[in-house]
Amino acid sequence: MHNFKKKYFDYSFQSFLKHHVNGGMVLMAVAVMAMIVANSPLNNAYLSILNYPVSFQIGDFNLFSHHGEPMTLLTFINDALMAIFFFSVGLEIKREVLVGELSSVRQALLPIIAACGGMIVPVIIYFFIVPEAPGCNGIATPMATDIAFSLGVLSLLGKRVPLSLKIFLTAFAVVDDIGGIIVIALFYATNLELGYLFAAAAILVFMLFANNKLYIVNKGFYYFFGVAVWYLFLQSGVHSTVAGVLVAFTIPAKPHIKIGRYIERIRENINSFPVLDKDSIILEQDQLERLKCIESASDHVISPLQSMEDALQGVVNYFIMPLFAFANAGIVLIGGGSEIVGDVTFAVALGLLFGKFIGIFTFTWFTIKLKIANMPEGMCWKNLAGVSMLGGIGFTVALFIATLSFGGKEPILLNQAKLGIICGTILSGIVGYLYLNKILPEEGEN
Repeated sequence: MHNFKKKYFDYSFQSFLKHHVNGGMVLMAVAVMAMIVANSPLNNAYLSILNYPVSFQIGDFNLFSHHGEPMTLLTFINDALMAIFFFSVGLEIKREVLVGELSSVRQALLPIIAACGGMIVPVIIYFFIVPEAPGCNGIATPMATDIAFSLGVLSLLGKRVPLSLKIFLTAFAVVDDIGGIIVIALFYATNLELGYLFAAAAILVFMLFANNKLYIVNKGFYYFFGVAVWYLFLQSGVHSTVAGVLVAFTIPAKPHIKIGRYIERIRENINSFPVLDKDSIILEQDQLERLKCIESASDHVISPLQSMEDALQGVVNYFIMPLFAFANAGIVLIGGGSEIVGDVTFAVALGLLFGKFIGIFTFTWFTIKLKIANMPEGMCWKNLAGVSMLGGIGFTVALFIATLSFGGKEPILLNQAKLGIICGTILSGIVGYLYLNKILPEEGEN
């Protein structure tokens, strides 16, 4: 069982790593494109498209509406598509808890403590620079590390990077995401509608019951009720993206058919597969039935959790996140003085550049020195410092929290926060890359 879990984690992590690294590259290009468009003659068209109404209507019911008002394209991206992003994050978190680096207290302790440091220190730095409202409303902006961006930068160093360093970065970034989700759930709820929340809670309990007691593994079942939970959260006042994470925790992680039984079925079908005297491009009915049995067994040996995570990785990393970046990373560099750069800009940028590094490194240092946890094999203080610098690469969740903090109410502060995120992310990425490039051994060296 231990070996199966290890193989499952290794496969899932390698797939996860591949998609996030490539997705990070796409994200970088799209963010630059958004800034160019926002400061070009296309700016008016850019804003007009983002304000275009979106609807999915059946009779008088519009699924993409909030209290009777249809979503704009921007709110559809931020409230609907980003719920899918957070659903995929929830699946990743559940996988990490079950078979990954967060599956035991001993394994999870170091990245959890590192992530806590990486969340606490940036918040403190931000508060010292911007202690009063409305600027302090964005205090949570520099908390999160962007997995795709940071792994993308780390991948530029190739095989020189120890696997343990990649796993550590991924693990504390996942914990960062959990922190961001908790902040969104607790501090960005407005005008609560308890009736909708109770209805959503009832459906979530039913989904858990269906998973654990009824053993329902049909993915369509969970997608259908997941959309219902999302809609109820959308109307409730709690941000709808939280629904994505909660729904992910109800998804079955066990396959319908165990691997041993699957192998038996495959052997039975192969041994009894009808072989004809001459080949034909058209299969006989008996052959078709056997192939259908093999296909059905293959579908059932993959758990809904792993199947959904694998199916969504491409959609999230190559469509949803780039679309979110294009819609939200457009910083308008017009006006002058405090309209472009202000205290919020410095608070976010310094929180990412220095706060994340200081928090991650010092909390990890104390944890290891106090013998609460051990240094992972392949890691040392030098490369830990480098990966702590990369922890300051905050983009997707940082932009999302900044939008929740200032969007619609404080456009100037939102623009300043975006600029701080971009500057902090770029500087953290460059400094972290240059440092690691210097201290990591060349390929082939010990």
